[in-house]
Amino acid sequence: MLKHLRWDEIEREQLNPTLERQYITAEKLTMARFRLSKGSVVPTQSHDSEQLSYVLEGALKFNLGGKDVVVRSGEVLCIPSNLSHSAEALEDTFVLDVFSPVRSDWVNGQDSYLRK
Repeated sequence: MLKHLRWDEIEREQLNPTLERQYITAEKLTMARFRLSKGSVVPTQSHDSEQLSYVLEGALKFNLGGKDVVVRSGEVLCIPSNLSHSAEALEDTFVLDVFSPVRSDWVNGQDSYLRK
């Protein structure tokens, strides 16, 4: 299905005091924009989706199966499906994530781990 969308028209979800999300779902992928305040933590998770995380501004420290990787503005991290990972904002951060297949847990409201 063809869609033409504007980010400023996509709902902004305040998941917790330090994490905001907007996302768009197509047939086979999900694209999300996150704003994270310095110190914000995305809890450990794994999912069937392969993930590309592009840091537009700021820096995120990912923990990927016990290994720390810092991703800064202008850098992209490719996370394979089913790899356990978490992230911490080292400064105020703006990130664009792409997931394939679709993040059905978000669509179905099973994303309570992000709302803590």
